[in-house]
Amino acid sequence: MFLVPLMLVLVALGVVLFSWAVKNGQYDDLEGPAHRILYDDDKDMIPDEARQDKVRPDENDPEPSSKQSDPEDKA
Repeated sequence: MFLVPLMLVLVALGVVLFSWAVKNGQYDDLEGPAHRILYDDDKDMIPDEARQDKVRPDENDPEPSSKQSDPEDKA
């Protein structure tokens, strides 16, 4: 006797919760979290000799160390 009204209340609650989620943008970006896991956020854990993004010195530059000055040299 009370199961039909209980099911109607639960269905109504489900519809209200679903409409709230849609209005708040919960289903806007379904693929973003799946792609975000592929981004590398642990660059500091990669050994220096294995890095692919190393800055290579310019072969035409006669003094590659001239771009970086040592603070002790100024004193």
